[in-house]
Amino acid sequence: MDETVAEFIRRTILKIPMYEMMTILKAWDFLSETELQTVNFRQRKEQLALDLVLRCEEKSASLSDAALLDIVYTQVHRHQKVWDVLQMSEGPDEDDDFFDMEQFKSSFTKTLQRALKNVTVSFRDGEENAVWIRIAWGKQYSQPNQYKPTFLVYYPQTPYAFVSFSPLKSTMPLVGQALKVASNHHQIVKMDLRSRHLDSLKAIVFKQYNQVFENHNSTTPLQERNLGLDGNVDPRIIHENTVEKERVLRTTEETFGVYPQPKLEFAQYKLETKFKSDLNRGILADREEPLRCLVKFSSPHLLEALKSLAPAGIADAPISPLLTCIPSKRKNYFKIRDR
Repeated sequence: MDETVAEFIRRTILKIPMYEMMTILKAWDFLSETELQTVNFRQRKEQLALDLVLRCEEKSASLSDAALLDIVYTQVHRHQKVWDVLQMSEGPDEDDDFFDMEQFKSSFTKTLQRALKNVTVSFRDGEENAVWIRIAWGKQYSQPNQYKPTFLVYYPQTPYAFVSFSPLKSTMPLVGQALKVASNHHQIVKMDLRSRHLDSLKAIVFKQYNQVFENHNSTTPLQERNLGLDGNVDPRIIHENTVEKERVLRTTEETFGVYPQPKLEFAQYKLETKFKSDLNRGILADREEPLRCLVKFSSPHLLEALKSLAPAGIADAPISPLLTCIPSKRKNYFKIRDR
């Protein structure tokens, strides 16, 4: 086994938390259960990694095997990366009734390798028919850097893919071209939607976040449902006006639904406007360039935080559509300009 492969496997094993070690190694499926049973998992992680590398060396593990281990680790720890959403469109004469996974993988790899010689591509199936793609990038005279790969998650026969880029942003056009060709799409754009929570991004673009709400029995009294928000309301706040409280809860439910919100960490708004004044004096009135500012809302769970504002008495109901339209618009980057 090559020294670079051994070091790659060792570093990947060291990243895995001990309580997940057996689960991830079993999912990797390179070492058999019988082989894993002979490993001492109670020793220090550094020594455990060396022992596992020796067993991989006995089985002549390849770079492809090591890359698969990294994909398994990333699938479990997908929240450690920032994901962008790619949206594709079909040409007028294109037909997506049939999808051949092997042909997709072959076409994707060949397209990348024609554009860049030193690149390695690995695939692994994921949940809901998704295919996970790992791309390690090299340069004209250097081998691919296995420690700064790009990950791409594509759902066949849909116009969406989710990508977490390596620091080399210049690789995005190459990924886009390979994905277009392999999936037989006409155009591809990066949506104004980004998060660490891959599952939430998927729920937003596939409109799966409201399934609980659609199946909810709307005849249940509002007082019984209560949106599950009272636990988050400051106990010092006394609702003297019960009618107003019910109106706020009802408005919040109509705006957000009663289902858990998708997880997003932020929403960003770029404002561009021009100063207007009938007096036509002062330096701002004569300014030709528009005024620009950036507003960013952030929270570990932004949409749930927004949902709780009005019931907590922090904001008036209804909340501004600029904040509540994030799932329906499928974006958390906004540009606001004068009309």
